[in-house]
Amino acid sequence: MSFLQTTILAVICLGIIGCAGLRHPQAPSAAIEGAGERFRPGQVVDVASGRAIAFEELIAHLSSKDLIFVGEAHDNPDHHLIQIQILQAVASGSPSLAVGMEFFQQDHQPFVDKYIQGKITEREFLEAVNWKKTWGFEYHLYRPLMQLAKERKYRVLAINAPSSLVRKVARTGLDSLEPSEREQLPKEIDLNQNRHRSFLQEIYNEHSPQELKNFDFFYEAQCVWEETMAHNLAEHLASGEGRIIALTGNGHIVNKFGIPDRTLRRVPASMVTVMPYPLNGKETIDRQTADFVWFTLPSPQRFSMGQGGFW
Repeated sequence: MSFLQTTILAVICLGIIGCAGLRHPQAPSAAIEGAGERFRPGQVVDVASGRAIAFEELIAHLSSKDLIFVGEAHDNPDHHLIQIQILQAVASGSPSLAVGMEFFQQDHQPFVDKYIQGKITEREFLEAVNWKKTWGFEYHLYRPLMQLAKERKYRVLAINAPSSLVRKVARTGLDSLEPSEREQLPKEIDLNQNRHRSFLQEIYNEHSPQELKNFDFFYEAQCVWEETMAHNLAEHLASGEGRIIALTGNGHIVNKFGIPDRTLRRVPASMVTVMPYPLNGKETIDRQTADFVWFTLPSPQRFSMGQGGFW
């Protein structure tokens, strides 16, 4: 049943027959592990203290950091609005700020540069990066971010691994790559983070796509993704060219053991993670999830594997 069909059915139930569970729906809310207060969509929470904070206080916390991660569920419009609000606020006090984007593969960098510099049109840019095939989510969700970057000439970094290599690893493993393919990826790919592996094993067990039969290969592919993005972020930080705000899927920053910790393994930096979090009911948030959580309403689709809503 589609999201629209579900909505229509809910309206019919409410208006005509009063379906059980829909007459008095409970508003989504969340608690932080170990804290009693509950939070609702629209609130920003400092996870360490377990308290809601104002947007201005969030920006004050971010203002001194070298590396700022802001997550997203890719198909959630609210999350992209959050990202642009944070980008505008942080950039106003940091003219040299760069923006790292998961949405572009590292070999897209020349086309990203040409678009930001006004050397190619938006249509030429989208065709050059093959947006519909390599990313696939509606470009209008990301367009304000790119327009802001273009208007203010921010450095936009294409940080993702080539999707063809990630797919190959997911199906046949890291060792199946040809030397010419392997050299496109970081030399060091850590496959021994037990908490990270356990987290992904649970997700794989519940949502495993039929075409991905081997968890080890699936895990290797996730690490290829995250090590590549970490490597590219670390290179920018090590260059001394300024601070960076990294925009990625929530699944790559949750608990910091995806991209964040892998970046800090390469280069020392002050870091913070902000996770826009879609609430689907009554939930309890682990204190390790992120430094700050911004609660929102759910995405149109709650979850999908790979380059989907969570990742």
